[in-house]
Amino acid sequence: MTAHEQLVARTGRRSGVTTMVAIHSTTLGPAVGGCRLKAYPDLTRAVDDVLRLSAAMTAKCAVAGLAFGGGKSVIALEPGRVLSPADRRDVLLDHADLVAEFGGAYRAGPDVGTGPADMLVLREASAYAFCTPESAGGTGSSSGPTAVGVLAALRAAATAVFGKPDMSGKRVVISGYGSVGAHLAASLQQAGADVVVSDIDPAKRAEAEKLGLTWADPEKALALSADVVVPAAVGGVLSADTPLDTPLVVGPANNQLADDAVADVLAARGVLWVPDYVASAGGILYTLSREAEGLDHAAALARVETIERTVEGLLDAAKANAATPLAEAAALARRRLTSGAAPRTP
Repeated sequence: MTAHEQLVARTGRRSGVTTMVAIHSTTLGPAVGGCRLKAYPDLTRAVDDVLRLSAAMTAKCAVAGLAFGGGKSVIALEPGRVLSPADRRDVLLDHADLVAEFGGAYRAGPDVGTGPADMLVLREASAYAFCTPESAGGTGSSSGPTAVGVLAALRAAATAVFGKPDMSGKRVVISGYGSVGAHLAASLQQAGADVVVSDIDPAKRAEAEKLGLTWADPEKALALSADVVVPAAVGGVLSADTPLDTPLVVGPANNQLADDAVADVLAARGVLWVPDYVASAGGILYTLSREAEGLDHAAALARVETIERTVEGLLDAAKANAATPLAEAAALARRRLTSGAAPRTP
């Protein structure tokens, strides 16, 4: 993957909080990527995060066939800082000023720590924010479409591993019971799967168990014996030492691997890992189809469903070339970036 095009950080004039935008690539079009608001132990960690996440967005857009590049932004809070509603607004307006500096070369959306209401605040100072609330004319949360895309990827991967896409009777462990994880749990439960969920927030346990889901200790979830493991929380959870007991890993969490070499380790263990930036592309596919291209809900969801075909192609190529799905996804992204044009997704 190529070097980044831009990294700009500012100290907010209202809040004093450091905000930053990284643009990895605009080869295929304007850079898009979420705005992450979280505490970091130091700014070096925040920079590492925004650089890694923006590079992943380049690959995500290229493999998904979108005419957009990769970017990301981070609002880096000091550890322990709690924002009042007024403070939060000031921080978001400071970030909006930075986004506006790019004149549309970077376009923001929600990410960890932000949501549609926050995008509406960004719009006060910059026109370049997606996923504002539906009541304000936006598409709202992309959690539902993201889950639809993960399920499409799971169908293709399950067919490769189990011979059919049916999840009935399969044990599925979902690590992370946030908005996307909850969508996935409900859909898989309805499909007849035995669904186990976990989250670092213990308050979510009662909600999950009320719905008939099994709860697991979040520190032990990834090691549980399962037919499918779904990382749906933070990144960096899969390393060479992660004690997985499953033949299939597919989920929406960004940057799941501690490093790319883990893909080879998993493959050597007989674990099929679907690259996260492929499986999680449903949200960005849906949002850009609606807000940038003007497609209606049904047409945008139909585009999200094409993730199943994308994963099928990557798995076929990996088998033919004795490579990992990650290697094939990276090769596809490079081809599309080199050609300078993304194919229109049907």
